Amino acid sequence: MLLNKATIKSNRADWEAMGIGLPRFNLDEMIANTRERPQWAHFGAGNIFRGFIANAYQKLLDDKKVDTGIVAVESYDYEIIDKIYKPYDNLTLLVLMNPDGDFRKSIIGSVAEGITADRNKPQDYRRLIEIFKNPSLEIASFTITEKGYSLDDASGDYLEIVQKDIENGPGNPLHTISLVTALAYTRYKEGQYPMTFVSMDNCSNNGDRLKEAVLTIAEEWLKREFVDQGFVEYLADENKITFPLSMIDKITPRPSEIVGKSFKDQGIEDMDIVVTSRNTYIAPFVNAEISEYLVIEDKFTNGRPPLEDAGIIFTDRETVNKVETMKVTTCLNPLHTALAIFGCLLGYNLIADEMKDQVLRKLVERIGYDEGLRVVVDPKIINPKEFIDEVINVRFSNPYIPDTPQRIATDTSQKVGIRFGETIKSYAKRGDLNPADLVGIPLAIAGWCRYMLGVDDEGKNFQVSPDPLMGTLQGILEGVSFGARDSRVRDIISNKSIFGVDLYEVGLGEKIETMFYEMLEGKGAVRRTLEKHLDI
Repeated sequence: MLLNKATIKSNRADWEAMGIGLPRFNLDEMIANTRERPQWAHFGAGNIFRGFIANAYQKLLDDKKVDTGIVAVESYDYEIIDKIYKPYDNLTLLVLMNPDGDFRKSIIGSVAEGITADRNKPQDYRRLIEIFKNPSLEIASFTITEKGYSLDDASGDYLEIVQKDIENGPGNPLHTISLVTALAYTRYKEGQYPMTFVSMDNCSNNGDRLKEAVLTIAEEWLKREFVDQGFVEYLADENKITFPLSMIDKITPRPSEIVGKSFKDQGIEDMDIVVTSRNTYIAPFVNAEISEYLVIEDKFTNGRPPLEDAGIIFTDRETVNKVETMKVTTCLNPLHTALAIFGCLLGYNLIADEMKDQVLRKLVERIGYDEGLRVVVDPKIINPKEFIDEVINVRFSNPYIPDTPQRIATDTSQKVGIRFGETIKSYAKRGDLNPADLVGIPLAIAGWCRYMLGVDDEGKNFQVSPDPLMGTLQGILEGVSFGARDSRVRDIISNKSIFGVDLYEVGLGEKIETMFYEMLEGKGAVRRTLEKHLDI
């Protein structure tokens, strides 16, 4: 049996007999409505969109609360549309995986169209312009990763592709932000219609970053007289255009070979995983955890779907920031980074397997419950302790989520200042708390310094994950080996640009340095150091 519109119409009973839920709305009517009056375009057609956002929207379609679908737009990896969307009539097999082995399977049909932003496909590009000219369009949302909003290179100059877009104007944009700005310009010229641009990427101040990037392109085009002053004013007018903040949290890892095989064993054909030329791992199915959070600043100028009926939280700007701060600085990300560091050092390949290690479990409990909750920013709409409970007992422990410490360890130098540094600074500001009393966080920082040597706890070399500062940091530690007790690591521990604070000035530097040297006392020293300081 194939995954397409024809089979879910003609073989409905067979799909349901396999335990696979089906859309409860008329697909053809939804597609026709969307062609006529599109309301939602989403840029970034990958797994987080298919496994979370499209699924949430399907609940509204099933309940007859909306009657149009989402237009999925891919502006980076066109093969996703050509190989995963179009051959399957824009349908996705979604598998939500409970840690007890209960898999909830359903077919997601809320995507009305899957199109590319490829100028070599004129029909797709004309449709994209048509959508943005339509007064019915309410939302353009984004899951294009944090890098998708960056216009500059490491030296602060515009990326080459961005510079070309600036020089060429809105006629032939290549970068996603340039494309979106050009589409906004067509909407402005058509009638200055209002709409809202919603970043749903997992990065702080995402809406502000999107707005700044779009305005930057618009202002550069204004300088070159490709656009008029009124267009820049239109983008900045919050009665017309808004860029709300959001916080998203859901693990949608690479497609699992095991899940794909299970579908094939049930008689569902063409379930192969595709690796595109841009190295995207994607399949006709998405496997994801059950837990999910999406909190959005409720600031929309042309209407929005009632996504609160599908579990999405709408609130004010301050509360979105508080939820983001809670998650990133205390309740999830610091725990994830600690597991990533020590997972690599202790030879683990799955986060779930680490949670069976009582030493590592106690480490993240110490960082989360004992150290983080003392200074947590409480957003009120989500309980911080209950959030950590779910993270530790359900999410990280889920054996069916193939998430690796090696993936989480990527770009750690860009993360530690937020994930650990903010808590340290909060302790330093509080008169009743002393940073020197922290244990779990300094262990994690010492572990990260030890990790950068690329030698595990058994003395075997391993490949450190990509990090923009890795060459510099490893250069500082060059020559450091088992038994070393020199002071070179101090240059890292004292680096304010990394941690947001000189750890020696707040009374933690010596403690971290000592822990680092303890982890270098020989084979097994990393585990012994953890056991010593965690009183195991």
